[in-house]
Amino acid sequence: MDSWKFLDLDLWKNFGTSAAFLSAAFVLGLVLHRIIFGITGRLVRNLPWGEKGLAYIRKPSRFLFPLLAVNLVAPSLDMPERLLRILQHVIAILFIVIFTCLVIGLIRLLRDYLLSRHDISAIDNLQARKISTQVRVLEKVLLTIMVIASLSFILMTFDSIRQIGISLLASAGIAGIIIGFAAQKSLGTLLAGIQVALTQPIRLDDVVIVEGEWGRIEEITLTYVVVRIWDLRRLVLPITYFIEKPFQNWTRTSSDILGSVFIHTDYTVPVDAIRRELERIVKPHPLWDGQVCVTHVTNCTPQNLETRLLVSTRSSGDGWELRCHVREKMVEFLQKNYPESLPKVRVQLGNSVDAAAEETTT
Repeated sequence: MDSWKFLDLDLWKNFGTSAAFLSAAFVLGLVLHRIIFGITGRLVRNLPWGEKGLAYIRKPSRFLFPLLAVNLVAPSLDMPERLLRILQHVIAILFIVIFTCLVIGLIRLLRDYLLSRHDISAIDNLQARKISTQVRVLEKVLLTIMVIASLSFILMTFDSIRQIGISLLASAGIAGIIIGFAAQKSLGTLLAGIQVALTQPIRLDDVVIVEGEWGRIEEITLTYVVVRIWDLRRLVLPITYFIEKPFQNWTRTSSDILGSVFIHTDYTVPVDAIRRELERIVKPHPLWDGQVCVTHVTNCTPQNLETRLLVSTRSSGDGWELRCHVREKMVEFLQKNYPESLPKVRVQLGNSVDAAAEETTT
């Protein structure tokens, strides 16, 4: 007889009635969501970040009101107990997912708000890069925690999995040791990412020299760092690299930088003329910050003089451009005014007078 139970008209009637009420509750929830967010949107239209804040939570909460309505209506319907339990279980899982999406939206809203208050494209952007690095790395940490927590809560809604979890707690000590050894490197990488976010040996847009390459920090994650090299290549390094190995950070405390240009000349060159020419080249140039413009003879070799031209700029990019300009103009100046002072190689092949006298005697 049980095999013919599905032909029971009363059963189908109750099922149809329940489905109709649940559908009506779901639609009512959608309408309520639209009304509430429509009114709220008008109220916060003129508030800073009002509309953007609503945009982050509008989509995740779209099914929150329908699920609340369905959850309120379902227990009062004439439904089989087993079907009601399944429906409530599905609703509980969806509630966890929606709540996770809402929290993720709020985290991203807070990220955008903090980043908007600090312009990383400014010339003196040390504080902006510091905040931006912390915000982006901590955002990834929080998102990872939220996803893991939500998956854990979803799994705990299943009775069989909950019992397995309880039985595993009895051997948590041994399991913890095994997992610790297995995930030692991964956990070390994760902790290194958190350490970089807190101590900040590097920040976004920092100018660094790593692996013999000049570049800027383009992206920092919990596991790796992307360095944009000057020729637009990308150097991807593990986050632990910046904890364990030495590297150069040209913008660690400020973006100001000194740039040096070395020229090699003959001993006959007038150094004062080079000094005056450097000032003439640098002082009207828009990239010079007005701080340092000096000339020093830094070395003497048997063949030539080494002269260092030192100039300062507001950033490393400006420093590179100004150094190239100074190098080009100084070579042009020497070629035009002191060609005899360009580097020479002197070679003496012996005493020519003694050689001629020896040939006459023979």
